[in-house]
Amino acid sequence: MTQTRAQTPTRAPTRAPSPDRRTAPRLEPRASVRLTGRGAVAALFTLCFVTQLIADWTGWGTLAGAAFVCGCGAVTYYTRTSGLRAVVVAPPLLFFVGSACAEVITAPGAFLAAEGIVVTLGTSAPWLFTATALTVVVAIGRGYRPAIWRPAIWRPDGSARRGGPGGR
Repeated sequence: MTQTRAQTPTRAPTRAPSPDRRTAPRLEPRASVRLTGRGAVAALFTLCFVTQLIADWTGWGTLAGAAFVCGCGAVTYYTRTSGLRAVVVAPPLLFFVGSACAEVITAPGAFLAAEGIVVTLGTSAPWLFTATALTVVVAIGRGYRPAIWRPAIWRPDGSARRGGPGGR
């Protein structure tokens, strides 16, 4: 009898990506710091609140606006892809809440606090729009793709189907 060796299974050669198959480059942070959606929202609120307090005490509103724009870009860049939806939606609301809290703390009366909130929002509108646009651009560059909502089409018999070809 002849003894034969058991052949070890060989691995299939791995293929390199073909040059005609291109993937879109994504902005990915090199650092190991990754924020969750909630952590990013909390960090951005803290930044807004603290810089608004400093701006109210010193009278230098540009500090709050510039810090808000830089903070929005940094927070969006360091947030996990799964948490980008909260980060994209939150900046206008966080700026308003941070401004309102800072004005309530620093204003001597309720009417002056309300007036301060309106004036702060009015003078900071360019910063707010710039930061929101920057957040959307960075999030899309990082791979965030918003879901497109399609309304249901109601049939005469009372049932519904999704719009589009084939009812899917």
